[in-house]
Amino acid sequence: MTAQARITLHPAFEVGAVDPRLFGSFVEHLGRAVYTGIFEPDHPTADAEGWRGDVVALTRELGTTVVRYPGGNFVSNYRWEDGVGPREERPTRVDLAWRSIEPNTVGTDDFVRWCALAGVEPMIAVNLGTRGAAEAADLVEYCNIEGGTTLSDRRRANGAEQPHGIRLWCLGNEMDGPWQIGHRSAAEYGALASQAAQAMRRVDPSIELVACGSSARDMATFGEWERVVLEHAFDDVDYISVHAYYQEREGDRASFLASGAAFEAFLHEVIATADAVAARRHSTKRIRLSVDEWNVWYIDDFAGETNLELRERPRLIEDVYSALDAVVVADLLTTLVRNADRVGVACLAQLVNVIAPIMTEPGGEAWRQTTFAPIALLARHARGTALDARLDSPRLTTARHDEVDALSAAVVWNTEAGELVLAVTNRAAEPVTTALDHLGFTHVGLVEALTLRADHHGPRRTPAEVAEAAPVRLDGIVVGEGSTALTLPPESWSLVRLSARA
Repeated sequence: MTAQARITLHPAFEVGAVDPRLFGSFVEHLGRAVYTGIFEPDHPTADAEGWRGDVVALTRELGTTVVRYPGGNFVSNYRWEDGVGPREERPTRVDLAWRSIEPNTVGTDDFVRWCALAGVEPMIAVNLGTRGAAEAADLVEYCNIEGGTTLSDRRRANGAEQPHGIRLWCLGNEMDGPWQIGHRSAAEYGALASQAAQAMRRVDPSIELVACGSSARDMATFGEWERVVLEHAFDDVDYISVHAYYQEREGDRASFLASGAAFEAFLHEVIATADAVAARRHSTKRIRLSVDEWNVWYIDDFAGETNLELRERPRLIEDVYSALDAVVVADLLTTLVRNADRVGVACLAQLVNVIAPIMTEPGGEAWRQTTFAPIALLARHARGTALDARLDSPRLTTARHDEVDALSAAVVWNTEAGELVLAVTNRAAEPVTTALDHLGFTHVGLVEALTLRADHHGPRRTPAEVAEAAPVRLDGIVVGEGSTALTLPPESWSLVRLSARA
């Protein structure tokens, strides 16, 4: 007998507006993300400045809204001054994070111009590993002050007459991690983040600031790290970061498919910790989450930073994804949409070549991975207000995450388009017949229904193989008065668009 589920929603039960910044990404000076990724002057599609036109087009197609830069671990030993001014005068350095040769051909001004070309908002991280508040404030001055100061006039002399107006800033990266250059304790980092935030806001009071949260839920310091950091920096920051990566381990397919449940628990635990700090301070302020690194990453296959050969633009962490990976990625993004009231920024790590939906070959083609399609669909259609969709789902027992719901769903009410958008994952190895009760909505009709099924093909290494795993039409949907019936395929992610009035 097919398992049964029910999703109940009403236009009055709102979670919150879906921030367009949920559909962000990340470009780090790591591997080929920058060089032969977004930047390759000799490529046939490159413009006069060296940006790959095919990658710009795919970035727009993906629906990317904000891009974090320049790291990542890279930023913790980065001198931003090295990457501005005439390219022929920029120094070549050893990047300690990924043990690579960094030519500094691309830097802050260049990246901001690429963002304008790609139609995305820049999100800039400052170095709080080997540097401090003064250097962070200097970078804000360089970027955001119109002119009349040494650093803003230097930017103008470097070709950027108008200020960059960068709103979103990260106060370092993964400072809880022992692998991080300049790793600190929570108290040390919290004090430094507070100092840097205050200095940066003295330069530009309008900026938004992200404090470093935990690098993973299984960090020994998780929870206590967030509490201590926010005790120091609560009044100075707007967001605390969450970094989360998932992979299939030892053939445990069921646990991998349930990664979204662990992800959601992680989000809720960070929210609870931040709210506990607010309560202790008798504050009504609510810290939001910046999930500025998330993805499927087969990190167990990575040899580690210290074992790398010192060279320029090495091929690092170029994971190739399967349809199963794509279903999990889609479920993770669905989870972020469902928590739109507290998640304000999210950056898929990363955009090009490094655990990315877009891959390139030097001098050759750019192509979409299996994870590209569901991300693009959600970025295009999950715009509006997330609704509190009540879920009555069968339960699954997993080895890593205990018991979880078989279904994971987010519903967005797009008033501008007059559409209800349902994103739903079936983690079970069997079909689940589902009733979507859309109480309070009238004139409901089917616009589109697509489904992406996991399979056992494994990594898909060519565009032709990826095309075979693309989302296909989901048939058998019956729209009725007050309820829509659909059967979700096993191990699948589906997107259903319904025209409606509220």
